[in-house]
Amino acid sequence: MTYLHKMLPGQSGKVIGFTGDCKVCRRLLELGMVPGREVTYLRNAPLQDPMEVKIGSCCLTLRHTEASLVAVELDD
Repeated sequence: MTYLHKMLPGQSGKVIGFTGDCKVCRRLLELGMVPGREVTYLRNAPLQDPMEVKIGSCCLTLRHTEASLVAVELDD
């Protein structure tokens, strides 16, 4: 298990859950980042923050602080 902000561009895995119950976590759930879904880390912005991830058919842009709340199990 790792966290979304620690992944490298191009890596993918499954969302396990969140590290807390906060407004940001609830918003991420509303945007489709639910446990069991596949997430792929696409790329960073030029100054490394924010990052772009693909979940389902949607692309989301997240700050690294937001991504640090998402627990992920990496694909082999």
